Amino acid sequence: MGERRVVIMGAAGRDFHNFNMAFRGRSGVRVVAFTATQIPGIEHRRYPAELAGPGYEQGIPIVPETELEKVIAEEAVDEVVFAYSDTPHLHVMHQASRALACGVDFCLLGPERTMVKAACPVIAVCATRTGAGKSQTSRYVARLLREWGIRPVVIRHPMPYGDLARQKVQRFASLEDLDLHEVTVEEREDYEPHVRAGLVVYAGVDYEAIVRQAEQEAQVIIWDGGNNDFSFVRPDLEIVVVDPLRPGHELEYHPGETNLRRAQVVVINKVGSAGVQAVERLAGTVTEVNPAAVIVRADSVITVDNGADVRGKRVLVVEDGPTVTHGGMATGAGQEAALRLGAGEVVDPRPYAVGELAAVFEKYSHLGPILPAVGYFPEQLRDLEATIQAVPAEVVIVATPFDISRVLQVGRPVVRVSYEFKETVEPRLRTVVERFVKGCGLQGRV
Repeated sequence: MGERRVVIMGAAGRDFHNFNMAFRGRSGVRVVAFTATQIPGIEHRRYPAELAGPGYEQGIPIVPETELEKVIAEEAVDEVVFAYSDTPHLHVMHQASRALACGVDFCLLGPERTMVKAACPVIAVCATRTGAGKSQTSRYVARLLREWGIRPVVIRHPMPYGDLARQKVQRFASLEDLDLHEVTVEEREDYEPHVRAGLVVYAGVDYEAIVRQAEQEAQVIIWDGGNNDFSFVRPDLEIVVVDPLRPGHELEYHPGETNLRRAQVVVINKVGSAGVQAVERLAGTVTEVNPAAVIVRADSVITVDNGADVRGKRVLVVEDGPTVTHGGMATGAGQEAALRLGAGEVVDPRPYAVGELAAVFEKYSHLGPILPAVGYFPEQLRDLEATIQAVPAEVVIVATPFDISRVLQVGRPVVRVSYEFKETVEPRLRTVVERFVKGCGLQGRV
């Protein structure tokens, strides 16, 4: 048999990782292309030769997903590997049907084939949907470890939207590091809260190299997942966050359902907002699907800086971008805070959206009267700033986890909304993590 030819369908993250773990340096197989979707502006690049390794002296082309059938035909492809996250199961099967209709195999690579083994204990925090509350859960776990005298290092899910070779291994230990690496708005949302808390964060493209470096300074690695993807690092404790505000999604999205079925601990978040019936229905689903999992009930507590500035005012609400775009939520914590604080009017930004932001509203028609904080590339960031300035609001409520004033000129008072993990009933995540730490034999104040 000749060389097996493969296309990897992705969105600049899981696709590169799957290549590195399952195909790089493998004889008898050649990856002829990546396809790209979900994230604007990530196609028409090449996965660089210095990351791809021997046999890929010209790198690997990245083409739009719409060209899948063309690539299969022109490159005599044998297999298509699906490698991105937070997609409805039906969407995955539509992509499978496209490949099968061309006469080729369709494949999903599993966790064991794609996970890096670390030399230190690993706690993975994943979810069944984007916006369920992974990062606040990760921050809570990190606070516990530091409280007990244990040094955690965070490894984040990749968001390599720039120069891929330069982004092979990224280490963030200060706000200046974020500027140095020219990170996007989406990356700032995930990295900055950890960095402000005094944590070191790793991310990038080559997660074998990232883990090898991170484990040199970590007593425990915390995998802070992206979207609803499963961990790139083999976990010793697997925590999965589910969202009662989106009932049924825990079984309807890939690979979120995989996470739910694998979880050792399932955190039902936002119990204060969802209501008792929704929470208990979700708990019943978790028990049916994964009866061995410990179920923790927790809340996403909203706090506001300068909340008195909102009452009676006309406000613009800026929400966390991924949560309300491909996460599928119409509004988020910012809208909830505006209502709680007695805003006079929430001004709908859609009539004022310009350029790339107008395109975002057209693509994500489910969005409510809020502005998603998107900035995957400079033009989008520029149009985000222009849209904010065009909206006739007296106050801007910002519900993103980073300081938006570091990258944008807002021009009006900013009220920042944040949300943190809180648990009040047993079983508690604190108890589970404490038991895990003791079981690992880590020295500290546990």
